Amino acid sequence: MATTSDIRNGLCIRYNNDIYKIIEFLHVKPGKGPAFVRTKMKSVTNGKVLDNTFSAGHKLEDVRVETHKFQYLYNDGEFYHFMNEADYTQIRLLEAALDTPQLMKEGEVVTVIINTEDNMPLSVEMPASVILEVTHTEPGVKGNTATNATKPATVETGAEVNVPLFINEGDKIKIETDKGTYKERVK
Repeated sequence: MATTSDIRNGLCIRYNNDIYKIIEFLHVKPGKGPAFVRTKMKSVTNGKVLDNTFSAGHKLEDVRVETHKFQYLYNDGEFYHFMNEADYTQIRLLEAALDTPQLMKEGEVVTVIINTEDNMPLSVEMPASVILEVTHTEPGVKGNTATNATKPATVETGAEVNVPLFINEGDKIKIETDKGTYKERVK
């Protein structure tokens, strides 16, 4: 059993007969009244996000998990297929278990969180950022704006990202996976 002081990003807990992963949390200690913890949790079974507040000292049933490195192989429309880098076994996951599947390219190494009780995969953690090539974007005209203007660009995985005007087709860009936003151009 865990308490609210053990809450951290990535913690998996059992709540309302489902398993949730903590995405965000904030410890709040108001001037008057008891302390509490605001959390944003994502269900690992159906992908729903839930906002919840726990009072200080509340007992939580944590789920023991293991992390393993898997390589993304392909997507067949309904399932995403991964291969364990250690023993070459393959698993398949529904899109709901993935945070940003549109930013994964074949061969990408990700971390899969597996429940130790039944060896079922719970969720997939992407690297902090990925480098993808821009396949389509409109040409931007330099000097037409006074502020940071952006334009839509399609990357090699099919995802659409807003990029600065100086980005052209064929450029490689770094994208933050947690927000799905442009970070920088890679030479």
